[in-house]
Amino acid sequence: MGENKSLPTYFCKNCENPLALGEDIISKKFVGASGPAFMFSHAMNVVIGPKIGRKLITGSYVVADVMCSKCGESLGWKYVETFDLKQRYKEGMFVIEKLKLTKKY
Repeated sequence: MGENKSLPTYFCKNCENPLALGEDIISKKFVGASGPAFMFSHAMNVVIGPKIGRKLITGSYVVADVMCSKCGESLGWKYVETFDLKQRYKEGMFVIEKLKLTKKY
C-alpha cells in the first residue's frame, strides 16, 4: 500500500490568507514575473481583475490578474481565454507565483 501523504494548503505569504489546496495543483512548471509558479484548478479568497490581452511564453491569451482578497498582494493571473486549441486546458486555471505563497500541512 502507498504512503498516505497529506497535501498542503497554500497561503498568501504576505498575510496568511488561504489561497489554494495542494490537491488542486495542475502543474509546478510555470513561470511568473518573479520566477517559478504553480497552476491551480481552483483558488479561493482572491480578487480577479479585469480581462486583458497578454502575450505569454506559450502564446496570446485573455487573462485576468489575481490578487489576495485580504491584503491586495498581486499573486499571478487567471487564464480566461486562449486561441490555440492545444492550450485550451488552461482556460479557467489560476497561475500563482511561488514567491507569493507559503504552505502548511
